[in-house]
Amino acid sequence: MSNLSASKLSNPGQGAEGTSPTKRKGRIQRKFRALAEACELGLIAYVTAGDPSLDASARIVLAAAEAGADIIELGVPFSDPVADGPVIQRASERALRNGATLAGILELVRDLRAHTDVPLVLFSYFNPILQMGLKKFAESAAEAGADGVLATDLTPEEADEYRATMQTRGLDTIFLAAPTSTDQRLERIANACSGFLYLVSRTGVTGAREALPEGLPALVRRIRHLTTLPIAVGFGISLPSHVSVLGGIADAVVVGSALMAEVESAASVGAAVAAVAARVRTLKSAARAGLSQRSSSLNVPTGE
Repeated sequence: MSNLSASKLSNPGQGAEGTSPTKRKGRIQRKFRALAEACELGLIAYVTAGDPSLDASARIVLAAAEAGADIIELGVPFSDPVADGPVIQRASERALRNGATLAGILELVRDLRAHTDVPLVLFSYFNPILQMGLKKFAESAAEAGADGVLATDLTPEEADEYRATMQTRGLDTIFLAAPTSTDQRLERIANACSGFLYLVSRTGVTGAREALPEGLPALVRRIRHLTTLPIAVGFGISLPSHVSVLGGIADAVVVGSALMAEVESAASVGAAVAAVAARVRTLKSAARAGLSQRSSSLNVPTGE
């Protein structure tokens, strides 16, 4: 990846607070604590890294952060994205055709970290991480300035070495919790997480939907009894009405397919940047003015 020029990046003066484990660890927790104190729902924006290029992704990420995204998930494209819907599958295919690699995405993280303090989570299948090697990946991600990792197809039962390796380098480990899980399994997933727990709102793959599942509020309440971690709800979140309703239920929402659809349909990189920023502003506005008042007493971990 070529070095990104300051003219391509917004807010060049707002550099990161550093990439040492001491400074990096807790960036996600501090964000959720600030959101809870403001009684505000968090917005996590997913961006497939490398679609249409890594340089374009940098511009999209910084525009999303400036527009109000509280955390950014950088999707690592994979050739067999079984958990992803058609929009993100196509984004991954385009990114891979354009030469996106895990090593290049880590360089993207490094470039982003020089310009923004927004928490960055690497969203990947386990295979690319394993191929690079757990230790090398953890060291490289931490040095670049990443804050957390979510390996979508890795289960807590198989993740002991992975978790230990990531956490030694100050990286939060985030896992997916499914609506079909028992309380026993949800508790095990929660115990494997740090930073936040990612709750899948419905069975199936990612993708925009018109309505939220009827049982989602009850599911979130069930998980609240099992963990004090912030709960982020994803899969199918695309409309301001979704965000508004979840304002009194979850701690954050994850929006991915709706943003990558804007990238896919844009006629140019500049148009994609503008469209993603506009969508994020709309969703964040709904998050700040939800139908339900949020509690400022959320149990957000305070450990650094």
